[in-house]
Amino acid sequence: MIEPAHTHLLLIDFQARLMPAIHAGAEAVANGARLLQAARLLGVPRSFTEQNPGKLGHTVPGIAPAPEETVLAKMSFDACADTDLATALDADRQVIVCGCEAHVCVLQTVLGLRRAGRAVAVVADATGARAPANRDAGLARMARHGAEIVTTEMVVFEWLKSASHPRFREVVALIK
Repeated sequence: MIEPAHTHLLLIDFQARLMPAIHAGAEAVANGARLLQAARLLGVPRSFTEQNPGKLGHTVPGIAPAPEETVLAKMSFDACADTDLATALDADRQVIVCGCEAHVCVLQTVLGLRRAGRAVAVVADATGARAPANRDAGLARMARHGAEIVTTEMVVFEWLKSASHPRFREVVALIK
């Protein structure tokens, strides 16, 4: 099960100049925003990456990081290569990953996290690519390398565990 006390949400490259080219990009952004808002409500730590932000812009407004949230600028497609991402995250936390593009930065970062021994779950409906075939191939490859493939609702309801959770109504409102 995905436990809020043992997870870290990583939002990869939801950037202004990239998102208009992403197939079903609005859906990926909407689901990324739901995950981010749920994580904030439930106290799940969050980090963001931005690929070459000088060229691709910063994270889109719907998923904009708060001042206290970490944003890692990078040039390598694998965020673990340019940053201390793999070691900076608490070792006991599973990394919940979403973002773009599934077959490039998401894939290479997930492979980097897996090489570092990290447990990873990739949120399929909050992950995109310019072409659906590239998204599907990226998700399949990540699964073959030990990443769990999940959905936004799977993550949110596993974080909640029960309808008796004190923030249930607030969090479920993000889904409806």
